Amino acid sequence: MSLPDTQIPGVYHRRFGDILVTALSDGYVEMGYDIFREFSREDVDRMMARDHRISPPRISVNCFLLRGPAGTVLVDCGSQDKFGPTAGKLFANLAAAGVEPGEIAHVLLTHCHPDHSCGLTDAASGRRLFPNATVIVNRKEIAHWFSDEALARANARQRERYFGWAREQVGPYRAEHLRCAQDGDEVLPGITLVECAGHTPGHSTYVLRSQGRRMIVWGDLAHVPEIQVARPEVSMSFDYDPDMAAANRLTLLERIHHEGILVAGMHIHFPGFGYLVREGAGYRVATEQWQFEIR
Repeated sequence: MSLPDTQIPGVYHRRFGDILVTALSDGYVEMGYDIFREFSREDVDRMMARDHRISPPRISVNCFLLRGPAGTVLVDCGSQDKFGPTAGKLFANLAAAGVEPGEIAHVLLTHCHPDHSCGLTDAASGRRLFPNATVIVNRKEIAHWFSDEALARANARQRERYFGWAREQVGPYRAEHLRCAQDGDEVLPGITLVECAGHTPGHSTYVLRSQGRRMIVWGDLAHVPEIQVARPEVSMSFDYDPDMAAANRLTLLERIHHEGILVAGMHIHFPGFGYLVREGAGYRVATEQWQFEIR
């Protein structure tokens, strides 16, 4: 008997008002212990063990497809080949969902880190992988990653993996297929950019409104929800401004909890939907129950 060695496609649909939201898995990335600025190895092991999670952390990478009044919209586009064989699954899962890249009219980027933006362009040819899409991103992201002054201040790893890859991926869209936005802009009908800077200079979330309800696609508000949602002050070693990231994370988590906003998280374990529940001085993500019916 032949047994499978891979899972079924990482595609999950749910309705949100008049929008069909589809979570698309790009796979996962194994992270080391040194990703946290304040936490020791023992702290990480203890908090991950509490939720029976792998330590050092393994993080999901999710993208979200929106089909509704704003057309066919993709929020973030995964990592392509930048993180090895466990990631780069977006295009296979997009095909499994029955959607061709050419159908996507807009790609919204939460920021220009490689696990969020490296699905834009074929690096070898410079070909745009979403040929009919306009990329929408916070103007501060473009100002930073395309700044030669900021590039000169960066270390070698940052120059390659952040500045180099951002320019490689976003560059082919800049002439006619890029639209910059800022905090508070309604970038598409029912979709508002809400800045939450610190992880990158223009890191942003997107708030969806439909039929009186709200959902937030929160980008990298939390990389490891078992830790950063429970302890919002804990920042990542690769944050642009760790203190700003922590302060803005705490403010936005408080708002999300207080207003009961549904969360769609890029690094919440697939399919990535949930609500915040207060727990001590922090929160936890109460993941949404699986639904067989699309409703």
